[in-house]
Amino acid sequence: MFKSVVLPVALLGVAAAAGADEGQWQPHQLPQLKSELKRIGITIPAERLADLTKHPMSAIVATPGCSASFVSPDGLVVTNHHCGYSAIQRNSTPEHNYIANGFLAKTRAEELPGGPNTVVYVTEKVEDVTDRVLKGLATNLSGKDRHEQVEARIKALIAECESDKAYRCSVPAFNRGGSYYRIKQLLIRDVRLVYAPANSVGDFGGDIDNYEFPRHVGDFSFLRAYVGRDGRPADPSPDNVPYRSKSFLVVSAEGLKAGDPILLAGYPGRTSRYKLPAEIRFARDVDYPAKVASITADLSVIAAATMGNPDYTVRYASVSKSLNNVLKKTRGLLDGFARKDIASIKDAQDAQFRAWYKQHGTGSKNLLADLDAAIAADMATTQQETAWAEATHSDLLRSARTLYRLALEQQKPDAQREAGYQDRDVSFIKARLTRLEQSFVPSVDQARWQAALVRYAKIDAKARPQGLDALLPAQNALAPLYKATELGDTAKRLAWIGKDADAFRKSNDPFIQLAVRLHDTGMALEERRKEVDGNLERVVPQYMDAVIAWKKSQGKPVYPDANSTLRVTYGTVAPYSPRDGIVKGPFTTLEGILEKQTGKPPFDAPNALLQAIRDKRYGQFKDPALGTVPVNFLSSADTTGGNSGSAVMNKRGELVGLNFDSTYESITKDWYFDPVITRAIHVDIRYMLWLMKEVDHADNLLKEMTIKYPKS
Repeated sequence: MFKSVVLPVALLGVAAAAGADEGQWQPHQLPQLKSELKRIGITIPAERLADLTKHPMSAIVATPGCSASFVSPDGLVVTNHHCGYSAIQRNSTPEHNYIANGFLAKTRAEELPGGPNTVVYVTEKVEDVTDRVLKGLATNLSGKDRHEQVEARIKALIAECESDKAYRCSVPAFNRGGSYYRIKQLLIRDVRLVYAPANSVGDFGGDIDNYEFPRHVGDFSFLRAYVGRDGRPADPSPDNVPYRSKSFLVVSAEGLKAGDPILLAGYPGRTSRYKLPAEIRFARDVDYPAKVASITADLSVIAAATMGNPDYTVRYASVSKSLNNVLKKTRGLLDGFARKDIASIKDAQDAQFRAWYKQHGTGSKNLLADLDAAIAADMATTQQETAWAEATHSDLLRSARTLYRLALEQQKPDAQREAGYQDRDVSFIKARLTRLEQSFVPSVDQARWQAALVRYAKIDAKARPQGLDALLPAQNALAPLYKATELGDTAKRLAWIGKDADAFRKSNDPFIQLAVRLHDTGMALEERRKEVDGNLERVVPQYMDAVIAWKKSQGKPVYPDANSTLRVTYGTVAPYSPRDGIVKGPFTTLEGILEKQTGKPPFDAPNALLQAIRDKRYGQFKDPALGTVPVNFLSSADTTGGNSGSAVMNKRGELVGLNFDSTYESITKDWYFDPVITRAIHVDIRYMLWLMKEVDHADNLLKEMTIKYPKS
């Protein structure tokens, strides 16, 4: 614990008395934490960690939904196997099944295109633009008007930042609208698959082991970023050359031991640690149970609709994998809420805060009443959005709606279009519509939508968007729609980009017609969401300012919730006790693979791997204390979704592992951080290197990386 560091509100909180493992910190905050970093044994100067242009932060990158890092000067990127899964799936066929068999490019010429959705983001600049977003906003605006004015300012900031088309910029909110930072990222569009182990390595244990420990998974893959010959991002082309990264991580095969400090850098998705008790109960009692029921049913439909057809199975492999991951996490959240009554803990904290606010609060006397009303409206709108999602649960319908919305938005000046439909977004829309050809089968999509319509019909009428029922097709009337549409053909689907709205209204395509009919109802729901969000963005920042003042008076930490921006966390290699009499970790080893091996999925490691273990071919990756090669390990780092693929570094900033999961007991850390049981799970770099050398013979990549081996 430490008590001497205080972060100003401009830096999003107070860090007094923060535990070494709690907090997902923006890099610029790290100099305020230098005493804590030094205490746990980190030797990299905090000022260097705060500089995105210097090693190691300049080597940390993002891929869609995941984190990654450069590990060679020639644009070689390492991330998780499940983060590279779409690229693996894209190149797989029943004849060349890289999912099942793995893939290794021995030369640059053999590297495979990752596809339009496989990109790399390199964060180069982060700047506080709070005043430019919020200053001068009228106080009497409706929620919708306030939200739209904020969005207009954000779009202007983005347009200013993207004057150089090599960059992709964003202006995310922190503390739900209390402050805003502009993020400038180099967007590399030509990214190729270099190496991925077989799925029986990269996903050993499958959904059974997901969020569990002990784990024995080689969840890693390698990509390579390519640019034009001028060094700038370019569309995929055989003429492109590997990106020369400003820096890359040195790989350390020297290993870690229990108690060693680690740094973890990546792009965590979302946390909700400042939600109120009412929001927790809504998630626990309403939202999450509905999500579990819906995903469970959807997965059953996909399994039945793809059964016996290898091509269908490959096409929906990534979809099913993603759904299963969300399902297990949501179940884990529910189990965590049942195990520890977080709502009651928050009740006590909320009561203390409200009592303090009555005596010491300097804000509006109506703040807490306004806050409660805004949250109630948010929850009611969320239920209607859930119903809408069930009613329109079709990839083909989603595509038709996107195309029609794009046509409508393109009638406006670019600056006035809805975010997501501006000129800067067209290439991403095209990529999504193209990606569908790898993950779509009409009969499967029809089965999923029909089942979702059955679920929708069971939702309380009060929770359905007004007027939606009359617009939907009957559950048993979908087959003619799929038979008559041309949107299943990629070329014909893409041909709708650029057509005017009148062409959509005159179309005879049943999915286009349905998209047109649904538009007004969908827009009404969207307008309601803007009103709700605008009111939240007005009142929640006032609440957060009060919470910061309250916490500061107690010497307790307030740090920003994760929001998919670059963050650094730190902790130690550590075991944990999930329940009385059981201690887990911190390391698993090769021998555990043999113990779990059944020869049947998901415990069906390749024979070459099994034989190498039996032969005890540990080589220079043998841990002297364990007497074998470590596979996975635990740390106390504060992580969440989006941290998949995050670089785990030792005290010197050298790569020692990749984050890929959390323990099941840790899942509720998105809402409440419990240092006793919260653990992140990582692939040990020594297992990765061992696999590359002894099993897959990826000698070309081992030679390309800079690897520090243990002293003999």
